[in-house]
Formats: sequence, structure tokens, C-alpha cells
Amino acid sequence: MKKSYHLEPQTGTAFTLKSGQLLKIIDPKGEQVSDLTAFSSADTSEWLSSGRSIDYANTIYLTKEHKLYSNRSRVMFSILEDTVGRHDFLLTPCSPETFQIIYENHDYHPSCFENLHTNLARFGINPDMIPTTFNIFMNVIVKSSGELQIDPPPSKAGDYILLRAEMDLIVGVTACSAEMSNNYSFKPIDVEIYD
Repeated sequence: MKKSYHLEPQTGTAFTLKSGQLLKIIDPKGEQVSDLTAFSSADTSEWLSSGRSIDYANTIYLTKEHKLYSNRSRVMFSILEDTVGRHDFLLTPCSPETFQIIYENHDYHPSCFENLHTNLARFGINPDMIPTTFNIFMNVIVKSSGELQIDPPPSKAGDYILLRAEMDLIVGVTACSAEMSNNYSFKPIDVEIYD
């Protein structure tokens, strides 16, 4: 059985996954980032951990056959397929402050942080609980100086990543709202869940 979500540009959603279900994040038009976060359904103080996932994989570029770990060192997701192979797990979801500090935009701007916390609120997730997200298709280059360079996402239309839930989860997903991350063009994201 398949369940699908179509995320319009600069929006998000949240849902539950059972252990063993498959989650497919698809870039239908290309060059669009999707922020992903997750929490244990049994205890929402267990969340998807960038630090532990990077530490155990010994790479900042997690892809096929890697595991995504929680802050308690338990596997939340296994990456089964990945047609792009480049994602970011260093940067936090864009927030209102992102646009004020980096873009010098003090007007209202949609953000992944807002889209995550408003959609996750019904599961008891408050804004301060949202960790660094797994930024699917985001292309962050680390220069020899340590400076970060954000290049256009390498994803083409139809590219995807396929994850298997390794525990019961509460999941938040966005179609990212940050200009630089998406080569200055906002596009949709498709989400599919399979039993």
C-alpha cells in the first residue's frame, strides 16, 4: 500500500511511520532540497542526530547503505537507495533568523523551521525540540579553509532517496524555503510511503 504527499514549494508536512515502512523523498523537477527530521514515536526526546550519524559513518556525505542514528545511538533509518548521493547533515533548517542574518531580509519569509514545527505540533513536538535536519539533495562543499560553500542541488527531475524506518517514528519533511539552497528557484517535493 502506498501513501503520497505532494509538498508545494516552501511548505512541509508531518506523519508517522511504522518500523519497516519505506519512505521515498522525490525531487520531481530537480534542484530542490527537502529537510527531514524524525522523533521516536515512543519517546519524542529521542530524535534524529546529525552528530551521531556523521560520527558512526565517518563521513559528512551520508548515502546508500549508511544508517541515520538517534541521539541515543539507535538506528532510525537505513538508506536503501539514493540516485543523487549528495545530501547535507551539517546545517540547521532555515528559520526566520536565517533570512534576517544571512539574507538581510527582515520581512516575513517562509522557512523550513516554521514548516516543521507547525506541522509537528500535533505530535507534541515544540520548536525547541527540532534538531539539525537531514537536508536531502542539499549540496554543501567544505573548502580547505573550513568555509562552507552552498552549490546548486545536484538532483535532476525524478531523483530520489529511499529510506527504511528502523523504529516507529514521527517524521517531518519540507520543500526547502532558502533561496541559496535551491539555486534561487522554489519547487515542490513528493513524498511516498510504502508498507
